Amino acid sequence: MPPSGSSTPSGSDSKRQRVLPVPKAAANLRTFEPDSSIVSDIIPSPNHGERNKGRQPDMIVLHYTGMPDVEGALARLCTAGTEVSAHYVVLEDGRIVQCVPETRRAWHAGVSSWAGEDDINSCSIGIEIVNRGHDWGYPEFPLRQIAAVIALCRGIMLRRKVPTHRVLGHSDVAPARKKDPGEKFPWHSLANSGVGHWVTPAPVVRGETLMLGTISDEVLGLQQALARYGYGVPLTGKYDAATMEVVTAFQRHFRPARLDGVADHSTLSTLQALLASLPAEGTDVASK
Repeated sequence: MPPSGSSTPSGSDSKRQRVLPVPKAAANLRTFEPDSSIVSDIIPSPNHGERNKGRQPDMIVLHYTGMPDVEGALARLCTAGTEVSAHYVVLEDGRIVQCVPETRRAWHAGVSSWAGEDDINSCSIGIEIVNRGHDWGYPEFPLRQIAAVIALCRGIMLRRKVPTHRVLGHSDVAPARKKDPGEKFPWHSLANSGVGHWVTPAPVVRGETLMLGTISDEVLGLQQALARYGYGVPLTGKYDAATMEVVTAFQRHFRPARLDGVADHSTLSTLQALLASLPAEGTDVASK
């Protein structure tokens, strides 16, 4: 079993990988057996609890850390009182740290909802991907890191029977608050490896759009389609700020070529293609 803290790689890898900092608050916490064989380090977090009503996780939520460095991110995730944690942290070099056992409810999603559920922490596994995020320059995700995310997710999907359409971003479940993992995250690469739901986005072309302030049956149809997919959106027929936030979140994940919150032909066509390609049990997700 990996020790609490950093493993010691050998050979050329030891020159590339730096020793992981173990937050002081985590140094004396009881360690545990990793759930995945590809976990390189265990750094336990005190921030977790029981899953409500015995809910078994059938969703994966991907985040970026959104902090300048991994040291600060690990300290925040593994220090009591921050009220934040995640099951896993994936480093830029591909190493995977586990902080909370999968059986426990980590505190990663915050106020969020998906497919009619509003306790996302109880039904999900949270994975933090080390990346500075939008507030700190938002770099590209290294290929080695993405390969590790894919391998980790594939294992979780097998263990927990997670459907492809329930591998989501933080921005999907909390569109009014979050942008992560963001428009640079290569969802298409994950889908090519069987992780997550994806269709090729329809091209961005000129044409009629639905936008802020529009009131129509077409807007209601858009809201109903987004809700069928799982997004928490009001069914009012009015293109209000909340609807625009959800459309932007949808674009960030599924149509990242333009993030404007405007429901153009590309956005609408991509949404319909996603709905059409859902497995039969996924078409009624919003009714859960």
